[in-house]
Amino acid sequence: MARNNNRQQESTTPELQERVVFINRVSKVVKGGRRFGLTALVVVGDGNGRVGVGMGKSQEVPTAIKKGVEDAKKNMFTVPLTAEGSVPHEILGEYGAGRVLIKPAVPGTGVLAGGPVRAIMELAGVQNVITKSLGTDNAMNIVKAAAEGLKSMESPAQVAERRGISVAEMFGGKEN
Repeated sequence: MARNNNRQQESTTPELQERVVFINRVSKVVKGGRRFGLTALVVVGDGNGRVGVGMGKSQEVPTAIKKGVEDAKKNMFTVPLTAEGSVPHEILGEYGAGRVLIKPAVPGTGVLAGGPVRAIMELAGVQNVITKSLGTDNAMNIVKAAAEGLKSMESPAQVAERRGISVAEMFGGKEN
């Protein structure tokens, strides 16, 4: 009986999608030959404003991906989205040498982003956005820079609360 209740609860929670962004293979030369290690960069999201980035290391691909998914689920965060499915404002995310410019776009634009950043935007549920990767082309640094940019975004309600005014006052009498 308890198992059926658990399954019903799991089915009502939003289904998480996972996407492997990058798998890096490194080798170490030892006495008996080469020993390979793998690093998997994984993005997990529900397509509704929650997304996480994780990294898993192992000597086998499936194990590295599984560890990456677990890490991504632990590191999930919420992205503020507008009613049109865009981000509320422009921001520059930075991590290491990676810099990613994230700009809101009008409805119908779609996700204009490179491969690594596209994964995090789509799984976060952003439908209209323009991004530009600046600096490095290292997939891990680019994805982490995009995640940092999305983490530091604030919704109009959060900004108004911090300033101690209403959203209508902040926009000069217009409702958002």
